[in-house]
Amino acid sequence: MSRPTVSLWNDTVPVSVSPRPALDGDTVVDVAIVGAGLTGIWTAYYLLKRDPSLRVALLEKHTVGFGASGRNGGWASALFPQSTASLIERYGVDRARGLRDAMVESIGEIGRVVEAEGIDCDFARVGTLIYARTALQEKMLRAEVAEAQALGIDHLEWVEGDHVRASNARGATFTHDCARVHPAKLVQGLARVIEARGATIYDNTEVLSWVSGRVTTARGAVTAKYIINATEGYGASIKQTHRRILPLYSLMIATAPLPDSVWDDIGLQHGHTFSDGRNLIIYGQRTADNRFAFGGRGARYHLGSTIKPEYDRSDTVFGHLERTLSEMFPQAGKLDITHRWGGPLGVPRDWHAHVALDPATGIGSAGGYVGDGLTTTNLAGRTLADLITGTDSHLTTLPWVGHRSPDWEFEPLRFIGANAGLVGMTAADAEEAATGRPSIIAKLLAPLTGH
Repeated sequence: MSRPTVSLWNDTVPVSVSPRPALDGDTVVDVAIVGAGLTGIWTAYYLLKRDPSLRVALLEKHTVGFGASGRNGGWASALFPQSTASLIERYGVDRARGLRDAMVESIGEIGRVVEAEGIDCDFARVGTLIYARTALQEKMLRAEVAEAQALGIDHLEWVEGDHVRASNARGATFTHDCARVHPAKLVQGLARVIEARGATIYDNTEVLSWVSGRVTTARGAVTAKYIINATEGYGASIKQTHRRILPLYSLMIATAPLPDSVWDDIGLQHGHTFSDGRNLIIYGQRTADNRFAFGGRGARYHLGSTIKPEYDRSDTVFGHLERTLSEMFPQAGKLDITHRWGGPLGVPRDWHAHVALDPATGIGSAGGYVGDGLTTTNLAGRTLADLITGTDSHLTTLPWVGHRSPDWEFEPLRFIGANAGLVGMTAADAEEAATGRPSIIAKLLAPLTGH
């Protein structure tokens, strides 16, 4: 039976976590973090490892992992929101390679931490398959492999045969640089770890604004030497960051567990993540309990960057995801969909994630992951810990440190542009299916989508 408001991840966390107490009046800490998702929690984790005496408080409007951190597709990948080609054009090969290497390193770091801290989050580094399901997709994906091998940046190879069994698949790219994760288990496990080390998490504490040295919430003020904005897509609901980030919805479905024999026919191993070469992004994984967890874009942006619970559902998008999954893997038979959910992720104007700290004001931030945040949050947390403690490291020299994206346009231009991008990617897939050539629409929209 479908669960309309509960994600698969929250429904399968083994230990129910009650909301933590809200802030009750004014307090003083060393570091105040706005948002108790993975960016904030990783930052607290590495800060407290560096200096256990630090007083660290996380201020969360809802509950730990309420946003994208607890309901995403579960890809701990080396993907960065900007394409490799865009990063090379902007920073050169060496600096682009440095960022890529740091992302790959972060996958291993997540695996190291969950093992060391005893966090059972279904971490399995098996890799990602991107299927080529048309002749054009094969041509474009083979070109990506050739470019990656020539540059030595992306660890891609072309594979065919036993594990490439999606319908019409002509082959696939494969990278080992991705781990499957149960996101809610990860974020809840990390939250317990940082609390045991002295961090305080205040749930149901809405932050209204911040200035140097002070965070104003609906339940009191927090004085702090350092303030970190880790709100991601929800920053659009705060006046001072309203135009810094755009909340774009991504939705998911999950099936009932499938027998091992079906998975043998499908050709996906435990821990595999997958997609295909279309323009309108889809993403999936084989979960630890043998389900498909499958998601994609397509839900529209809402005027004024509004975020409401009812926007987490779109029957049109859910129907599209179910049809797409059935068409990709007919071996699964009639799908029994048990969960449907979604929510906003954060998109900066140039699709370029960032991490930053102003030493003069003590105000820092990280975000703009555009759905590629499961690994990027770890890199952000380590980098922010280095910046806050004044530690020189290779992380603080990476090209995303200090990056500032332009503000989004005023409405209704923001509404028109964001939804034109969504419509355009759907049209681009139809154009390529009809012509067998790379989409002109996709090329025109590339600057709007980080490519």
